[in-house]
Amino acid sequence: MHLVSSAGPAGRFGVVAVVLSMLLLVPVPAVEAQERPLTPEDSYRMVNVGSPALSPDAQHLAFTATTIREEENDRRTSIWMQEISEGRAVGEPIRFTDPTRDASAPRWSPDGSLLSFTSRRGEEDQTVWFLRVGAVGGEAFTIDGVEGPPIWSPDGSQIAFLKSPENDDEEKGAGTVAPNAISQTLDPDRFDGHVVTNRRYKRDGQRDWLPHPELRPRNQLFVVPAGGGEAEQLTDLSMAVGNVEWTPDGDGFYFTADPMAHDELDFHPSSRIYYLALEDARSGAEPRVVLEGEGGFSSPALSPDGDWLAFLHTPSWFDQTELMVVEVGADGTASGTPRNLTEEWIYSPGAPSWSADGAQIRFSAGVHGNTHLYRVGAEGGPVEAVTTGDRTVSGVSVSDQDELMAYVSTEPTQPGEAFVARLDGSGEERVSFFNDEWLAQVAIQPATPIRWTVSDGTEVEGWVIPPANADEEGPHPMILSIHGGPHSAYRNTFMGLFQVLSGAGFYVFYPNPRGSTTYGNDFKHAIHAGWGVVDEEDFVTGVEAVLEAYPDIDPDRVGVTGGSYGGYMTNWLTARTDLFAAAVTRASISQWESLAKTTDSNLPHLPFGGASFEERELFRELSPISYVENVTAPTLVIHGEMDYRTPLGEGEQWYGALQKLGVPSEFILYPRSAHGIREPWLAADSQERTRSWFEHWLLGEAAAAVEEDGNDAEW
Repeated sequence: MHLVSSAGPAGRFGVVAVVLSMLLLVPVPAVEAQERPLTPEDSYRMVNVGSPALSPDAQHLAFTATTIREEENDRRTSIWMQEISEGRAVGEPIRFTDPTRDASAPRWSPDGSLLSFTSRRGEEDQTVWFLRVGAVGGEAFTIDGVEGPPIWSPDGSQIAFLKSPENDDEEKGAGTVAPNAISQTLDPDRFDGHVVTNRRYKRDGQRDWLPHPELRPRNQLFVVPAGGGEAEQLTDLSMAVGNVEWTPDGDGFYFTADPMAHDELDFHPSSRIYYLALEDARSGAEPRVVLEGEGGFSSPALSPDGDWLAFLHTPSWFDQTELMVVEVGADGTASGTPRNLTEEWIYSPGAPSWSADGAQIRFSAGVHGNTHLYRVGAEGGPVEAVTTGDRTVSGVSVSDQDELMAYVSTEPTQPGEAFVARLDGSGEERVSFFNDEWLAQVAIQPATPIRWTVSDGTEVEGWVIPPANADEEGPHPMILSIHGGPHSAYRNTFMGLFQVLSGAGFYVFYPNPRGSTTYGNDFKHAIHAGWGVVDEEDFVTGVEAVLEAYPDIDPDRVGVTGGSYGGYMTNWLTARTDLFAAAVTRASISQWESLAKTTDSNLPHLPFGGASFEERELFRELSPISYVENVTAPTLVIHGEMDYRTPLGEGEQWYGALQKLGVPSEFILYPRSAHGIREPWLAADSQERTRSWFEHWLLGEAAAAVEEDGNDAEW
């Protein structure tokens, strides 16, 4: 094992070239005194804003607000409405739906007179409801035949929706016995088990086992008159239909489906875009594939004149996703060669949408920890940012004639709230203020960027949040937090746990190592077949860079935490280095061979170059359990009992090994919890246990004992 000294920047990987933000050259700015630091209990007060939906005429903005009901230990989502005039908010938003019932997914009719939403009310089977907007008002109502979120035709005369057709076969509906099972039961009336012949028989967080793929519900396309009536089924495919887009003339649809969806050994993108004319569907014709090619095709978006189709194309799991555009003919299929609009852009575009005049295509994308709206000319040209700043902009909704757009924006010191702005990003106005009152009562610390260079010349980025008591004489302890994925990223968003740790007296360092998204495809796949071995350098040198930049951090009191991939790297780093004096590992991975055979995901097949029996030595080399005997850091192990992504056995293995080694450790098993801990009480409890564990080992008497006597201190 390689043990890395924490006594300065000249560690295992040599002298670190540190590229720091200019902000790091000046003292941490003093934060105006507030009443108290953030605590886990404050999570009950946070309101999550989402799903902005701007009316076609830009006169109203609907959005959701989700609150926590602490006593009931649940969440309640309501739809709120903001009136808008000449691009500016008029008054304050009002709650638009019944506060005693959940309501989500707001959608507007083309004329803006109706707002649909999803809500399960009482004993009603119907979940799609409608409200009239304007002077008429009234109670929520249903439209006969509409059994899924509405997809209105451009003229508003028809409503399409997706739904799994009814299945009258009770045995197939139950789905407990695979249709190709060979074994026979002694007594079918007594057997209440599950017969599995496929690999994907479970899903993270879902208590019931999944039926065989042939017996699972598959959404198909239906259409009904906007005034209601009997729904007409237009597709009957062996695969699920999604991403439905009407043609501008209302005579047909584009949609996506994946012909390889049930191939359990197909790990690469394989979805296709289809065209279906309404008249053809009614005569029983099959949908047409729009264009063939390697990889997956997704997110179809038609130009306003219906002549051009924008879409996303990903040739393989390893490749960059590109934004493409192709001309389509009268039969709905491609009539030319697709044009790549992001060939010179290294980042991954999100789902495209067209400007009202058809001259530009817009999409959201993550770039260096930020998420913004971008645009590119339909004929090509440079990609330009529409929104800017160190923040995450999401859920962009645009009015019909491009007068206005709405979105949710969050940054490290501010939870997400709803905003409106003009289509060039100017005139931005915040229209919701749900979190301001409680935020004014607590001390929130800013995040400062830090960048450093690793041995191959790659620049890596992270952020540092100072402790709330940074103005007090140090040294102060620090926590390294590692995100999941690894093909994910920390964004410029509000992170409650980080502020809780800051309030308790810790520096918090959270980096985006190689393997993260938002830095380009090469950066994302730089750790291929080298998870842990490659990215270990990024974390170690990142800690060294922070210690150099912040001399009031105590190098002997550094902790590490993370969930999923972050839990894997927490295990890995405490087994491979001596940098860390305490650890909290959540939903972690201990052994890749066992994970690969029990997870509900396809990982880690492609990232490791093959299956565990094909790359046995590599799987063992990259498993933290292979080095567990070197762990000395007291470790809190947290896992959900219903976690099928990184199954419970992964946490059990790590805890069991630490116990046998005599390493101070505790195991927290959260009931009813999957890969993420969702229940409000349990989520807050997880924050408190993380805070208290680090306080004990890095701030309390145990920390003082370790500092005086070394790692032999009593637990």
